Amino acid sequence: MSTFTTARGTIAPSATILIRREASGDVAAIEAVTRAAFLSAPHTSRTEHHVVRALRRSGNLAVSLVATVDSDVVGHIAMSPITVSDGSPRWYGLGPLSVEPLCQKRGIGNQLVEVGLTALRELGAKGCVVLGDPAYYKRFGFQADVRLVLPDVPPEYFLVLAFSSDIPSGTVTYHESFLAPR
Repeated sequence: MSTFTTARGTIAPSATILIRREASGDVAAIEAVTRAAFLSAPHTSRTEHHVVRALRRSGNLAVSLVATVDSDVVGHIAMSPITVSDGSPRWYGLGPLSVEPLCQKRGIGNQLVEVGLTALRELGAKGCVVLGDPAYYKRFGFQADVRLVLPDVPPEYFLVLAFSSDIPSGTVTYHESFLAPR
């Protein structure tokens, strides 16, 4: 196994990846990881760090987890409530998901998603949606579903994971924090 390299240096391959809830002292590191993760990513507005900040300030950051290696924050996942036009309650959106570029392709994002989905279930969520790469998110059970629509987005990239057999039908709206200042 190869070493992890972060902004602070090289971390041994035997280092343990810890997934935990965000702490108040993590805010600057989360912003740095989010900026770095989306700096050269395709299909990004490069405002994801503003979205996370706005969700936190508005009290709509329902799940905020960090991945740490030797106490360095190397990843983050945000999950927030969404609105479905049919009035279905307790649905959430996943994103942004960020992993420091030099630590990508090591399973950190996978761990963040898995623990995040478990946290949503513990909150009593009915399901989760994500706008993202189908090849990545299908491994967690997300699928495109014509019953839920995100306007102006190719439907194959808007994916749904129901925690029961009930999938609502309607248009999805993310919290206004996703329109955070750019």
